[in-house]
Amino acid sequence: MNTKLKCLILDDELPGLTYLKMLCEQLTELEVVKAFNSSELFVKEIPNLTFDFCILDIEMPKMNGIEVAKLLNNKPVIFTTAYKEYAVDAFEVNAVDYVLKPVKLERLQQAIAKVMLIKPTSLTPKTVQLNSEKGKAIIPIDKIRYIVTSETDSRDKTIWFEDLSSLKIKNISFEKLQEILPRNRFIRVNKKEIISLQSILSFSSEEIITNIVITNGKNLRISLSETYKDEFIKQVKI
Repeated sequence: MNTKLKCLILDDELPGLTYLKMLCEQLTELEVVKAFNSSELFVKEIPNLTFDFCILDIEMPKMNGIEVAKLLNNKPVIFTTAYKEYAVDAFEVNAVDYVLKPVKLERLQQAIAKVMLIKPTSLTPKTVQLNSEKGKAIIPIDKIRYIVTSETDSRDKTIWFEDLSSLKIKNISFEKLQEILPRNRFIRVNKKEIISLQSILSFSSEEIITNIVITNGKNLRISLSETYKDEFIKQVKI
């Protein structure tokens, strides 16, 4: 099952287009269907292409990005431009985000995450299949609240679900879990733990308080490592 976001890119300046395409290709959740340096050619070809959203430059000859966006039948759009003064016009056509050039990878990732929040049911898997202590397990993603390294074997992980039941999954790294799980819904917070964003009640610079109530009736608290803090802050502010 291909759950990648399919995107089209439009920028009339070839160096900018090449650079933006290179950034997009570094994001595992994206598939660049086609890149264009002509708004006229873009408009001509879009009826024949399958895509989920577009990344459009604004300042272009003949037809600018805002004019192009009005022809996309409400498809999500991320605008890129070197000019701040277009921001109001961009959001009048329901742009998902407005990214100033030069585009940075981390800023682009934030914009992509917003697109995924708009279309989560069609673009993200509802289940994952993992090896567990009970054999192959099909796990509903929206039931996962918290993942922690197993106390008995660091190669294994324990998944906690919303009903406080748990399941040990065998021989899998956090890096692999981060590839499998939707990036806009889960975040690694330290060397031993991943948390669902919907489980966060509050947080400080060193600690996350969750809405997961543990056996003593208190809310589960998780340490926020310095290594993962910046990415965590960006994710929760999306």
